[in-house]
Amino acid sequence: MASTHKKVIVRKLDRDSLSGFVGTHFIADGKVELLNTAGNVVMIELRDIKGVYFVRDFSDSEDLTRKTFTTRPRAEGLWVRLKFRDNDVIEGLMPNDLMQVTADGFLINPPDTRSNTQRIFVPRSALTEMSVLGVIGEKVRRKPDATAQEPLFTE
Repeated sequence: MASTHKKVIVRKLDRDSLSGFVGTHFIADGKVELLNTAGNVVMIELRDIKGVYFVRDFSDSEDLTRKTFTTRPRAEGLWVRLKFRDNDVIEGLMPNDLMQVTADGFLINPPDTRSNTQRIFVPRSALTEMSVLGVIGEKVRRKPDATAQEPLFTE
């Protein structure tokens, strides 16, 4: 399997899930193109999907042991809270880059980086609410106060 094909578990809103592989451009015409473990290509409607979980192994569960951050995240990005149509809530980090936000959905990093789930693609149609909890990044340098500076030259 080429490195451009990633292991995923597609979790549907009806609690059903499918395992397989996706390519780099796995969304086409409002559907996710999945090569299942039997070798068949399956097209799944985005409106039926809760999340596409990019996983390390199929043997482990895609369920997250921790759905929220215990402290403020250290990695850079937008700290977001997503509320799903089934009232499930998850927090994650997404890039602070508008070029990576698509009309179809969002790609987030879950709170527990050591779990089986590495990233999650969440379709917009699966969400009822999305909140930005914080912007994590470089410290913003303050401009020095001009009134506190002693004048060097007099006119």
